[in-house]
Amino acid sequence: MAKISKRMQAAREVAPREAVTLDAAVAAVLAQPAAKFDESVDVAVNLGVDPKHAEQMVRGSVSLPNGTGKTVRVAVFAKGPKADEAKEAGADIVGADDLVEKVQGGFMDFDRIVATPDMMAQVGKLGRVLGPRGLMPNPKLGTVTMDVGKAVSAVKAGQIEVRTDKTGIVHASVGRRSFDATKLEENVRFLVDELNRMKPAASKGRYMQRMVISSTMGAAVTVDVASL
Repeated sequence: MAKISKRMQAAREVAPREAVTLDAAVAAVLAQPAAKFDESVDVAVNLGVDPKHAEQMVRGSVSLPNGTGKTVRVAVFAKGPKADEAKEAGADIVGADDLVEKVQGGFMDFDRIVATPDMMAQVGKLGRVLGPRGLMPNPKLGTVTMDVGKAVSAVKAGQIEVRTDKTGIVHASVGRRSFDATKLEENVRFLVDELNRMKPAASKGRYMQRMVISSTMGAAVTVDVASL
């Protein structure tokens, strides 16, 4: 059995053992001993869906009102004026066939990708590299678009992608330990509202089943979903 660190032991002492309201859960996360870096605050939400069925997959983009506090590196596949538009919007890497070759050669210094529709035939060649990392741009997520400037700005402002994993759980970053409690709560409530909006028609029974919130190095706290 792995030895539990003193800091984790202290964190677990602060974390309630029962499900609590969101404000109490956030307070418990922020009361735990902090790491030496600005930890991410994340949630995991169990949804009443069966991802094995395509019609029950939950996937989309969510623009959190207070962002995530993370600096996101955005790569854009575009040509001509659209490439210029992407640069003006703050894209970190912009290219076309040259960028495709660069990624094929192992370059992966980015967190999100935006592409114009005319570049998708080329970007599609990178499926084996980008797909497993969840980086493939998708029209449903607004990352395959001619409005590249708007898409880049949204990602930079804290837009996140959410999708159920194979067990029906959505994992998402909702901020940083340096955020105050109000901002974290606002982000979580907004995420919950968006997940409810994305509820598949094929989902039966209780949809929002369980939620836990934690910092990168902290102990998880269960949120009473009924209180949301």
